Amino acid sequence: MPLGVGFVGVSSNDAEAYSDDSPEKMAEASYPFPYLYDASQDIAKAYGAVCTPDFFVFDAEDTLMYRGRLDASTPGNGVQPSGDEMRTALWALVNGSEMPESQPSMGCSIKWK
Repeated sequence: MPLGVGFVGVSSNDAEAYSDDSPEKMAEASYPFPYLYDASQDIAKAYGAVCTPDFFVFDAEDTLMYRGRLDASTPGNGVQPSGDEMRTALWALVNGSEMPESQPSMGCSIKWK
């Protein structure tokens, strides 16, 4: 954020069926960026999001530059989260260098209504 990169989190999970994903529960995480709730799930559908988390990196002109995962860690695979893939994409954006190839998103499926 100090380098001018903005962040926002959006949850599109069905909080009625999955109360742990409710805006109130997610607010307990105290993220240092705005955290929004997509109650209609229209945002997830518009962006083609399929899992949580599903990362999208846009440039200043709102052009999608990277889509994918944080890193190679997934629940149960023993890989410690590092954020290296997302960090690489963000540094490329900030420095105006070549963006890494988008990766398949990894995570739990969105809980659709």
